[in-house]
Amino acid sequence: MYKIDKIDGQILQIIQKNGKANIKEIAFKVGLSTTPVYERLKRLEKKGIISHYAAVLNKEKIGLDLTVFCQVSLQTHTKALIKGFENAIKNMYEIQEAYHIAGNFDYLLKIVVQDSKQYHHFIIDTLSKLDMVSTVQSNFVMMETKKASGYRFDVNNLS
Repeated sequence: MYKIDKIDGQILQIIQKNGKANIKEIAFKVGLSTTPVYERLKRLEKKGIISHYAAVLNKEKIGLDLTVFCQVSLQTHTKALIKGFENAIKNMYEIQEAYHIAGNFDYLLKIVVQDSKQYHHFIIDTLSKLDMVSTVQSNFVMMETKKASGYRFDVNNLS
């Protein structure tokens, strides 16, 4: 684990809130000149602490109105089967997030689609066609009550 200091922490909090913040803005907020802030950002990127930059879209405004949390059980739990499933779902654009979990199911998938008809086709024509899939259980989101894209950490506890 790379150790970040208080200034790095402040920079990370700023760019999590506003990924378009420029070096000059960040430098002003953390009390440094632009060159050290630029160097810190490049170091944080190189170390993988900043994994990428992205625009967060409003899914409803682009016609994606249905979010489903789908629990999937596999036929068996061999390494090859698990890797096969994970490789198969990587290119399924409907799946926004996938977690290998412990409990009654093997995977929790966050799926975002236009509507229930598109979800039905995705399950029937894509996900259920995978030989390794045993069971699929769907939980439909009625309303999103909280969505966060950043991580909270206490900058004051950093050195």
